[in-house]
Amino acid sequence: MQITASTVSLTVEDVTASREFFTTHLGYREQASADGFASLTRGGSAVDVVLLRRGTDVLPADQRDQRASGLILAFTVTGLEAEERRLRERGVAITMPLREEPWGERLFQVTDPNGVVVQFVEWARPADA
Repeated sequence: MQITASTVSLTVEDVTASREFFTTHLGYREQASADGFASLTRGGSAVDVVLLRRGTDVLPADQRDQRASGLILAFTVTGLEAEERRLRERGVAITMPLREEPWGERLFQVTDPNGVVVQFVEWARPADA
């Protein structure tokens, strides 16, 4: 088997709001869309994103009333401080301020209008390494 792409499917209340957030602030572009559906891509190593409106019948019956929660969509990036500054300057609320963990992970988080948490990570060498 050869995997040619990776996609995460997120169930949200308002597909348009999440699509606008991902295309305006995160560099995604729309590949396809229909009522209650949007397929987004960014190219490179970024995962593709499919947005589905909660309740749509393409979802398994036991998942139709759920929405994306309890997950973090994480992107490993370079230039973490610059990205945090860019998003803040564009009016995106930083929902977890820039921090560094003892194991060397530097990160901050934003949250899209539907509650999807997006985390930006840059790895730094831990002080005791």
